[in-house]
Amino acid sequence: MKKIAVFTSGGDAPGMNACIRAVVRNGLYHGIQIVGIKRGYEGMIDGDFEVMSSRSVSNIIHRGGTILKSARSQRFRTEEGMKYAYQNLKAERIDGVIAIGGDGTFKGAKEFSDKFGTSFIGIAGTIDNDLYGTDYTLGYDTAINTVVEAIDKIRDTAHSHDRLFFIEVMGRDAGFIALNAGLATGAEAILIPESVTNLEQLIENLEYGWRRKKTSSIVIVAEGDEAGGAFEIVQKVKPHLLNHYDIRVTILGHIQRGGAPTCMDRVRASRMGVAAVDALLAGRKGEMVGIQNNQITFTPLEKAVKHALEVNANLLKIAEILAL
Repeated sequence: MKKIAVFTSGGDAPGMNACIRAVVRNGLYHGIQIVGIKRGYEGMIDGDFEVMSSRSVSNIIHRGGTILKSARSQRFRTEEGMKYAYQNLKAERIDGVIAIGGDGTFKGAKEFSDKFGTSFIGIAGTIDNDLYGTDYTLGYDTAINTVVEAIDKIRDTAHSHDRLFFIEVMGRDAGFIALNAGLATGAEAILIPESVTNLEQLIENLEYGWRRKKTSSIVIVAEGDEAGGAFEIVQKVKPHLLNHYDIRVTILGHIQRGGAPTCMDRVRASRMGVAAVDALLAGRKGEMVGIQNNQITFTPLEKAVKHALEVNANLLKIAEILAL
C-alpha cells in the first residue's frame, strides 16, 4: 500500500483526534501517504480530501471532537452517491480506508466494500460503547466521566432543596452510559432500554425512600428507555409523588459528546490507530479494530454491528442494593 485515507463519521467522540494522529504518524513511519477525508462519507462523495503530514496532527491529542469533522450522509445511502465516492477514491489512488465511527459508519463501509472491493478497516469510535468486539469504544470513558461530574453537581442541588431529579443521558439503543454513571453516582433508580421499566415499582421505591426520610433522589434515564424519555416518565409518575417530592428534569444532551478525552481514551485511540494501519499493511480488510482483555483484536464489520453487546445485569442489581 502506498496511500491510505482516514475519516470520522457519525457522532463525534472524544479520542477521535488522538486516533487520527496515531493513524497519520504510523502511516508516515511506514512511508505511507495519508489522506484525510473531511465530513465523513459526505466528503468522500464531494472529493474533500487533504494530504496530511506530521504537522497536520500536532497538538490535537488532547482535543475533543474531530479535526476531520463529521456528518451523517443520506447521499451515501444511494447507489449514485457510492459511485461518486468510489470514483474519488480511485482518482486519488487510495489503496485502503480507515473509518473511525460506530455502527452506521461500519454498515456503510461493509456495503461499500462489498460493491467496490475497497479495503476498509474500522476503529470503534462512539460514546455509546455498543459495538461487539471491543471492551470499550473510543469516547465512552470520557462521556461517562462527563456524566458523573454533571450528576454530582445536580445532586448537590437535589440535596439542598429536597428535590427528586430525573436526569436523561444519551443511549438511544444502549444503556451503558446510564448504567455505569448511575452506579457511580449512587442513583436511586436507573432506567435503560435493555430492561423492562416497571413504573409502579419505581413509584413504590421512591415512596419507600420518602418514608425513610430520604428527601432527595436521583433517577437516571437512558433516552431510549422503553417507557419513554425523562419528561415522558415524569408525566406518568408525578401524580403519585406530588405530596412527597419537588420533581425536576435535566437533559444532559450534547455536553456528553464534547470535552478533552481522558487518559484511557487517548491511550486506546493511539493503540487502535496504530493497529489499523498495521492491519491494512498486513492485508486485512473488512474488520474492526478493538481492544479486549487489554489486547488488540479484530472483528468482522458485519459481526461488530449485528451482535449487540449485552449490559452486565449484575450491575443493575448492585445499583438496586446500594440505593437502599
